Amino acid sequence: MAAAAARPGFRRMFSVSAFAPPKPPTPPPKADPSPNLFVSGLSKRTSTEGLRNAFAKFGEVLHARVVTDRVTGFSKGFGFVRYATVEDAAKGIEGMDGKFLDGWVIFAEYARPRPPPQQPEMNSQPQHSWGPPSGSWGAQ
Repeated sequence: MAAAAARPGFRRMFSVSAFAPPKPPTPPPKADPSPNLFVSGLSKRTSTEGLRNAFAKFGEVLHARVVTDRVTGFSKGFGFVRYATVEDAAKGIEGMDGKFLDGWVIFAEYARPRPPPQQPEMNSQPQHSWGPPSGSWGAQ
């Protein structure tokens, strides 16, 4: 009798319906048009000057930068390009998104603004690591 009662729970534990499938991740919202572009998929050999020259064909580039590793100096695979106008940035995305640069397919999109840094909550009590614990062993 006990085995019969345990059987439905056992079956439920291993059935597909007991576990909800993971929800697909929601893609981040598209960034508003701006003169700043985020470029990903860059080769390790892509330099800042090479990035600037590739995007300069589509408008006036004010600033270009390949983000590099501090230790090795190699590209981290992404960078930023700033155009003079939003129209030039749109032409740069249209001209370079999905194209080859230094043998790699790159992706260009409008850069999203960096979120503000998280400020620590000032109302919380500081955690002290000194002194005896509240339920010390020596207390009677």
